Amino acid sequence: MGTIVVGVDGSEGSLAALRFAIEEAKIRGAEVKAVNAWHVPPAVYGGGWAPASVDFDEFRKLAEAALEKTIEDVGAGASGVTVTAILREGQAADVLCAEAPAADDLLVVGSRGLGGFRGLLLGSVSQQVVHHSACPVVVVPHHEDREHQSEP
Repeated sequence: MGTIVVGVDGSEGSLAALRFAIEEAKIRGAEVKAVNAWHVPPAVYGGGWAPASVDFDEFRKLAEAALEKTIEDVGAGASGVTVTAILREGQAADVLCAEAPAADDLLVVGSRGLGGFRGLLLGSVSQQVVHHSACPVVVVPHHEDREHQSEP
């Protein structure tokens, strides 16, 4: 049985990517590993120190909730495909490229996630994994990307 790794961050792009990964897994007879990377943003540290009131574990909890909600929202449980949730600390592109060797079939990402600039065709994570992944990569656009491309 093959493995498809998909980047999930709760964005519309990652919903589209997970839907694609599940459909592709059905065709290939593969399993899906839905991966969400989390980190504490540098802005939290401000001038080099972290305020005492910051609960660093809250960042992990938010990422875990986004991962679980995305898997639920696409109906993964009823898909007939084994979907495993994986939560890793680190920058998204680094985490996905580290998971890529497990993706003996495919690494799937949305064209844009939660960060970056809305007008870009590809986000920074999708660009990085396309250049650095150890396996084939599919970048899945979602409806806003297609609408943006058709504008004059």
